[in-house]
Amino acid sequence: MATPRRPRLLVFVIAYYAEVTLKSVLERIPHEIFQRFDCEVLVVDDASEDRTFAIGREYKAAHPEVRMTVLRNGLNQGYGGNQKVGYSYAIAERFDFVAMVHGDGQYAPEELPRLVRPLVDGEADAVFGSRMMTAFGALKGGMPLYKWLGNRVLTTAQNALLGTRFSEFHSGYRVYRTAALERVQFKLNSNDFHFDTEIILQLLNAKQRIVELPIPTYYGGEISRVNGIPYAKNVMVATLKNAAHRMGVLWQRRFEPKPAPGEPPNAHYDLKLGYSSSHQWAIDAVPEGASVIDIGSGPGGIARELVAKGCDVAVVDQFDPAVKPARVKVFTQDLDEAPRFDVSKYRYITLLDVIEHLKRPEEFVEQLRKQFDYEPKTLVLTTPNIAFVVQRVLLMLGQFNYGKAGILDATHTRLFTFSSIERLLRDAGFKVKQVRGVPAPFPKVFGENLLGLGLLKANELAIAVAPTLFSYQVFIVAESTPDVDFVLAHAKSASGAKVARRRPQPRTDAKARARVRKLDGA
Repeated sequence: MATPRRPRLLVFVIAYYAEVTLKSVLERIPHEIFQRFDCEVLVVDDASEDRTFAIGREYKAAHPEVRMTVLRNGLNQGYGGNQKVGYSYAIAERFDFVAMVHGDGQYAPEELPRLVRPLVDGEADAVFGSRMMTAFGALKGGMPLYKWLGNRVLTTAQNALLGTRFSEFHSGYRVYRTAALERVQFKLNSNDFHFDTEIILQLLNAKQRIVELPIPTYYGGEISRVNGIPYAKNVMVATLKNAAHRMGVLWQRRFEPKPAPGEPPNAHYDLKLGYSSSHQWAIDAVPEGASVIDIGSGPGGIARELVAKGCDVAVVDQFDPAVKPARVKVFTQDLDEAPRFDVSKYRYITLLDVIEHLKRPEEFVEQLRKQFDYEPKTLVLTTPNIAFVVQRVLLMLGQFNYGKAGILDATHTRLFTFSSIERLLRDAGFKVKQVRGVPAPFPKVFGENLLGLGLLKANELAIAVAPTLFSYQVFIVAESTPDVDFVLAHAKSASGAKVARRRPQPRTDAKARARVRKLDGA
């Protein structure tokens, strides 16, 4: 029987002016790590001008039993830049896991076996060693009070903005699944110390599982190179930018995860349910048991919710839906082509965040109208509001950033305001019955907590005052009317049918007319 392959682990020692501590750190790496894993130690000296690199080379020469690589950056890359080098090495060399250990000894290498365990067991994609999980443990370990307070304040603010519950965002002791690193754009991150915050944001956006484990705190004679005030500012700016990115108002390429293998192109269009949102309102607008066709269904989440309401559902999209509830009829086609599906069988039509993707939306709606008769259909439509206040402010500041989702989704070809989308529908013969302004999806970004729901309520109050300014999206319910060609054809058909049923009139000849005149004269 073949021996099972041992997981491959890279112990990445990040080093900068670490000539005093590096040898000790390397010696403290537990022997257990080399037994359990196919392990390599990578030391990357970030262009130090002391003997850090030389000590790493000397240790390697003195310990041939340890598979080890010692590199020196020709130009200083910074704390974040040096991590990019190590993680790129781990990916290129096809390691399963990579553990970052600091060459200054601040984080205990002895904790490595415990930190790697959740990755091996398949319970996590990243494990962070936290100094804050033990009450006041960091202070007992020598963390200065001002750093402890700053850590707590920043972590509390970040948890509120992200809807997370981490005990600490700022520990540098981390172990990653290499596949998780491949899902995020870490090479676009800062080379500075807030790289650690940015990679957390990226992992969260990619829905990677992060586990925290307590670690001891040790502060010795190492030199802290973190300037607290600029670091705190950079951390909060990155967190706020990520919040804006997740709302779709300020796209940041580095915060956009790479697609997972086999992931459909529209998988990122997830549902916003349980609070005031375009998706929730659209589902509420369709009665239980109704027949409905969802045009531009995306991954199929709306169809799933409608089936749960007992509706007879059909979906249309250029990609097969990832979610395929039973009894749902699927039409697959590019919506920029003439409709090959029949809407006449359905009482409700949903067109949710679709019309802005079409090259010729006016023609598309008019082609749908050709299938309507005198029985009215209800159209439920949503589209982003390009006049949203955030977009106006950004444009005033010279920003017009297309992205993967949101108001300026890169696949949008047309942009609408309240008046322009209403005009399009009226020109296509729809009677607009209801128009509402949709608030920004704050709970999606911050979580369904006090902050997320509070901002949502504030946005709703602002919409009540100025809907065209403060609405993130436009929600419309409209009723169909048939086009002129149908009305004319139906009138001709009805007229012809009436003539065919008319009883034949008797022929009136000259003798009969004379008889009638004679009788009249009498």
